[in-house]
Amino acid sequence: MVDYSETMPLIWLMDDFCSNVFPDCPILVAKCITILLRYAHTFGPINTAHKMDLKAPVVITDNQLAIDSIDNQQLAWDLQMNLDKIIEENTRLARQMELDQLIPFVYHIQQAKRIFITAAGRSGFAMQSAAMRLMHLGLTVYYVGDTTSPAIEAGDLLIAASGSGTTGSIVRAAEKSKAVGAEVVAITTNAGSSLAKLATHVVLVPAAEKEDHSAKVSTQYAGSLFEQFLLLLNDAVFQSLWKLSGQAAETLWKRHANLE
Repeated sequence: MVDYSETMPLIWLMDDFCSNVFPDCPILVAKCITILLRYAHTFGPINTAHKMDLKAPVVITDNQLAIDSIDNQQLAWDLQMNLDKIIEENTRLARQMELDQLIPFVYHIQQAKRIFITAAGRSGFAMQSAAMRLMHLGLTVYYVGDTTSPAIEAGDLLIAASGSGTTGSIVRAAEKSKAVGAEVVAITTNAGSSLAKLATHVVLVPAAEKEDHSAKVSTQYAGSLFEQFLLLLNDAVFQSLWKLSGQAAETLWKRHANLE
């Protein structure tokens, strides 16, 4: 058993110092303490005069357990910072949105005979959630690619989401929809994209495209911010549609899947 009681005061001093000097940098504090714990045996005893008014010395029976505890705390802080960053980026994006562009989007949904939804990858998961909510409102909605999805026709609406606006399958779906006389609403970050040019109406989301690695718009990986915001945006549209429909929550619930 190694007795680290002589070096613990130094660790406490460093903890107090870093916490006061760098109050907004908990990861830096944790790293400092981790380094001290790992190399504490090389510091040797500290003059007893420095122990005055400090916490009582503690014997560390397992140095690795202490290191693991610090590493876990650092990970917890890192996770909290990530969550805060994701929420902050989505909040900032919501404030940057030109909400007037959502009004025609709402009207297109209300006036459509049937609604078709298409997206790919993680954006697809967000848009499937949107399709589910529109179904709860009693609208006829299909997700493109499902085996039960019928042919789109004039009077129908295609809601197509693509951050880049260049995803091949999404652009082709928009081309086909336009060719048969259906309306197309595009949700994208790129107003000059092929998808945007095909659309009847464009909802422009000022998020980073998936190949934008500059971290100027978002520090998250690839198109994460766009994908996250798709879910929030469509839920906001759903809330307005629900209010306009005047339906009770109990009515919507009756349409919820019961074969689960």
